[in-house]
Formats: sequence, C-alpha cells, structure tokens
Amino acid sequence: MVAIIIIINIVYVSFFTIRMILTLKGQRYLAAGISMVEVVIYVVGLGLVLDNLNEIQNLAAYALGYGIGVIVGMKIEEKLALGYTTVNVITKEYDKDLPRLLREKGYGVTNWQANGLEGDRMAMQILTPRKYEVSLYHAIKEYDPKAFIIAYEPKTIHGGFWVKAVKERKIKEWVAKRREKENLK
Repeated sequence: MVAIIIIINIVYVSFFTIRMILTLKGQRYLAAGISMVEVVIYVVGLGLVLDNLNEIQNLAAYALGYGIGVIVGMKIEEKLALGYTTVNVITKEYDKDLPRLLREKGYGVTNWQANGLEGDRMAMQILTPRKYEVSLYHAIKEYDPKAFIIAYEPKTIHGGFWVKAVKERKIKEWVAKRREKENLK
C-alpha cells in the first residue's frame, strides 16, 4: 500500500507540474487534457490515504511521494524545455566577430554598440529554443569567458528572424559536434 501511494503521488505531482508549465506557456487544451488525468490520479491517491488514515505510514508515503513528484516533474520539464529564451550578452571583446560566429551556428543575433563604465562594449540580444540555451552559453563563453549574460523567457514573439525560419537544424548540428568533441576528451 505504501509503495502504491508513493508512486501515485509521484505521477500526480509530475502531471501537476507539467500542467502548470503548459498553462503558463499558453497551451490551454493540452493543459486541460492533462488536468483530467491528473485529477483522477489525485482522487485515487488521496482516497487510499483517507480510507486508511489511522496508518501513519500511508500519510508519510503520501508526503514522500509528493516531494519526489516535485523533483520528477521539474526534471521532466527540463527535458521538454518548452519555449524560447532571450539571452542578452554584453562583451568588451568588441573587435571579435561573435555575432557572425553565433549566426553561423544558427542563432538569431541582434547586436549594437554599447557604452559601459570602462568603455565601449558590444551588446547582443539572442533568441534560442530553451533546449539549446546551455549550448549557447558554452558558445559565448568559448569566445569570451568574461561576457555578461542575462537570460529570460519572452512571453510573446512576433516578427523577425525567428518567426520567418528557426535555424534549429544548424544549432542541432553544432551541439552534436560539440558533444562529440567533449566525449573524445
């Protein structure tokens, strides 16, 4: 009974986490479908605990399953990596051709001259699918380890490079080459 309660709650909370993320990303119909499954799992799990409330191990199993479910849900969300991330980069390596190099890897880059406390800087705004966010950071740090990087998730995207054609294939190829190179070390 304890193992069943733990498993039910892990599944329930994982579904809950995914539903919340889909809701925040505007995927209302998929979120609604998941919520129907989620509520059935919730009622079954809670029913098992309430039917046997005098057995403290069931309550402990419910709490343990809930905690593990949060972690599992977060891991699933990390793997799904839905949506896009906007990355703002400021580098003092103004003479380097970092925007061109990132564009060759498939990223959309808008850059401009900026002025910082210590002189001229290059500012860049880069939009990337979330699943390639870490690879983008590696690419930036490869060219400028001291680059200042800020990332956030945009709510709305309209027009520009990304709406016309995402260069995801090119990014995938670059990421695969980078991983292959790291595996050879």
